[in-house]
Amino acid sequence: MEEYHDYLVRALACNEEVRAFAVTSKDAVEYARKIHNNSPIATACLGRMLSAGLMMGDMLKSNKDLVTIQIHCDGPLKHVLVTANDNGEVKGYVSNPNVILPPNASGHLNVGGGIGKGTLTVIRDFGLKEPYVSTINLHLGEIADDLTYYFAQSEQTPSSVGLGVLFNKDDVTVKAAGGFIIQLMPHTEDSVISKIESNLANFTSVTDVLRQGKSPEELLEIVLSGFDIKFTEKKPVFFKCSCSKEKGLIVLKSLGKKTIDEMVKDNKGAEVVCDFCGKKYEYTPEEVLSLQTETNCKQNS
Repeated sequence: MEEYHDYLVRALACNEEVRAFAVTSKDAVEYARKIHNNSPIATACLGRMLSAGLMMGDMLKSNKDLVTIQIHCDGPLKHVLVTANDNGEVKGYVSNPNVILPPNASGHLNVGGGIGKGTLTVIRDFGLKEPYVSTINLHLGEIADDLTYYFAQSEQTPSSVGLGVLFNKDDVTVKAAGGFIIQLMPHTEDSVISKIESNLANFTSVTDVLRQGKSPEELLEIVLSGFDIKFTEKKPVFFKCSCSKEKGLIVLKSLGKKTIDEMVKDNKGAEVVCDFCGKKYEYTPEEVLSLQTETNCKQNS
């Protein structure tokens, strides 16, 4: 069994006028790269989303709540989806994991080119009849900037989001990954805002900090330099999928009576592949027949 070292910290600063989150997610991002066979651009994109998902999951109020972040775009990545909870668990995938593009104007991986134009949607499921859904147009095509824009526009919470993925010398495997979210609470003093803005203006990038081997605590100490920081939480985080054979049956049911009838007629059984982890679930012809019987009974009841 692999040993995981990823963890997240939560903190308060400036007499609780500022709340902050930071995460190291190298193991989760590398695991996702392996199971999806992601290209470097797909790894960088999904890695940033996984880090953001973990921190936004920590903002939830109950361990039964879920937050989903998804991007629909006209770039070759097409669709990116990440789901996280308050237990430090995250999962996600990129629709097109094989994207390869020339470097951008700065000579870095062209994640923005892989995304292009589109929408960013955040879904918060609190176990009610309808989840809270908010969608914005992608602002810049860079995930951290778009999430910063999302918090300001949809949640009216002034925020700063920084995300990064650092590769090993092979430019394929993940050496480090992580990020931070800084949020201002209502009535934050102007002097505090000015100091944080100054810190952010002098901040290079999350990737540069990762390259130095800094921890999440040290990352926040850089961004919140000059303030007393109170760390209020530290917890492990993981890439974890909750798929199962039973949930696969739900997917088969959603295909509809006509499709199920055709599968029974072919007498070949069925296979469901989880988008999040790639695990395959096989269903025998007898199991599909049983599903047909159940579907027919519900229609006739």
